[in-house]
This record gives sequence, structure tokens and C-alpha cells, in this order.
Amino acid sequence: MIREEHTDADDELLLRSQRDPTAFEPLVTRHSAALHGYLVRRAPGAADDLLSELWLRAYAGRHGFDAARGTARAWLFGVARHVLAAHWRRLETEAPPGSAQFAEGIASDPWQAVDQRLDAAAVAPVLRHALTKLPAVERELVLLIAWEQLTPTEAASVVGVPPGTARSRLHRARTRLRERLGALVSSTRMSKTGESA
Repeated sequence: MIREEHTDADDELLLRSQRDPTAFEPLVTRHSAALHGYLVRRAPGAADDLLSELWLRAYAGRHGFDAARGTARAWLFGVARHVLAAHWRRLETEAPPGSAQFAEGIASDPWQAVDQRLDAAAVAPVLRHALTKLPAVERELVLLIAWEQLTPTEAASVVGVPPGTARSRLHRARTRLRERLGALVSSTRMSKTGESA
């Protein structure tokens, strides 16, 4: 599989970069688009700056990577998550109260923007609401897997939980989302056909 080959190669590059800094460059080329997408979906106006900050932090912290604890890809998404959290904390403390930046920082999770980027307009408000009702770790697991195409094991590493725990939480999150969306589909059908429950 290509993905597994990249994962093994990425792990080796990140480990090698601890001795040879030039080995870090292919990681930037290979992962920038995916990491930028992760940041754009969470902090659209600041994604470019956050990506730069992410790469600076990842390079500076590359000695902390341990392949026994997860893949290089998951480690990079973990760095992205920390950069994003720091961004939201900065907004909360630096922005004047009442400003858009302050509101973004207070949210620490800009879900109101999610429905603007979903294709299914009728489902977007319910999906957004259902996502906000999930515990933060479950929501992040769902989005890392659905949006960022991480494996459950990689997503577990990003949020800092064991893989088995991540799979269990992911199952619960998907069940909750399915129930909420199922209720929407049923109510939509009833309103269109005029049938009662």
C-alpha cells in the first residue's frame, strides 16, 4: 500500500532529521497541503501563518518524535493541534472584547463556520449541532478521520489517547451522529409527504 510506504518513509525521515536536518524538507513537501487543510477548516483567516508556525515548531521539536508512540504523520497533526490551541488562547487574551478575533478565541472551536463548508445544506445545521454536542475528543477524532484522512490509530496519537480508547470513542461518536441525522431524515420525509409518525 502506498500510504503505509509513505508512513514508514516519513517515520524514517523524521528520525533521520534528528541527525541530518536536511531530511526534514521532504516532510514539509509531502504534508503541507494536508496540514494546511486542517488549519483552514479550523482557523481560515490564520491558516497560512499557523502553517508556518507549525513547521517551525515541528522542526524545533523533531528530537521529541518517538516512532514507538505513533507515526510521523500523526505527530505532525499533533503539532498542528497544539499550534491551533495556542492560536485560540492568544486570541482570547490579546483581542479586545467584542471583536471578531475575541469571539473566535472564545469559541476555541469555530463550529459556526463548519456548515458554510458542508455540501449538504439541509443537513449542515443538524450535523454542526450534533458535532458541537460531542465531547471534544470524540469530535476531534471524527474530524481527523473524516476530514484529514488519518487512520484511527493516527488520530488516537494526535489527541493523546490509546488506539483502543479512540476506536471506542469513535464508535460512540458515529452512533450519536447517525441517530441525530436519522431523526433529521425522518422528520424531513414526514414534512415532505405529510405523513405523521
